[in-house]
Amino acid sequence: MLRMTARKNKMMICIDDKWFDDAEVQRQRAYYLAAKPYSHVILDGFLKSDVALSLYQNFPKLSEMKTHYKGVNENKAEDSGFGKHHPLFTAVRDDLMSKEFVKVVERITGISGLIMPDDEMGYGLHQGTDGSFLDVHIDFNIHATKNLHRRLNLLLYLNKHWKTEYGGDLEMWNSTMTACENKVTPLLNRCLIFETADHTYHGYAPIHLPEHESRKSMFGYYYTPLPADLKYHDTTFRARPNEGLLKRVKTDVKEAIKNQIKYRLKQFGLIQFYYDTIFKAKTEK
Repeated sequence: MLRMTARKNKMMICIDDKWFDDAEVQRQRAYYLAAKPYSHVILDGFLKSDVALSLYQNFPKLSEMKTHYKGVNENKAEDSGFGKHHPLFTAVRDDLMSKEFVKVVERITGISGLIMPDDEMGYGLHQGTDGSFLDVHIDFNIHATKNLHRRLNLLLYLNKHWKTEYGGDLEMWNSTMTACENKVTPLLNRCLIFETADHTYHGYAPIHLPEHESRKSMFGYYYTPLPADLKYHDTTFRARPNEGLLKRVKTDVKEAIKNQIKYRLKQFGLIQFYYDTIFKAKTEK
């Protein structure tokens, strides 16, 4: 009954009501347009405080996460199977997908027709323990199977006791990958929404955590209908300028080969087969 009442009144179960205020939307619109090195907003206190705390307290253990990445350019875990986790994760996802909140995001960003797919390329959880990292990269630009154009990333951080010495700030690099021009600390109930394009380089350096801690976040990806002339590319990593010649060569060669293979798989309609077989075997625990 609570959910039905909330929808009727165009209020969210989980997202704080303040983000639907017209004046607040206009403030965030101005911030988004002026933000550097690319368009973004940082929404602190994004969820109702009791919801954010409950998500933190009920975040799944690393061993419960479905997909584990550990390679040259990343070390983290991911899971989109919300049905097996605390029901609040599903409730937050539903708010993020709701027409009321999508309209707010469209007004802030100026991007109309946004869609969050109901699958692992639309939402999920990320987690990393000591040593976790995600090298600087741009994201894949087209949903592999639904043929939608990826436009925005939403990251909701769920770290209550985060300390500066842990590291883990999201780095925002300029389009030439010569300088990190902004950093966002992954604090509890902080939501970051940013443009997804071929120049929006981002990632986080290896973190240093005590045994009981992890870097926790929820993600949502927004798409629009696919333009006819857009060419597919996969997530593409870049080495930082200070990471040395060997890391740069290994990254560039690996990414060139991977992107060519993924492009051909999608071109010949085999990308779903790849995710269902080879990818699944490589990443699931």
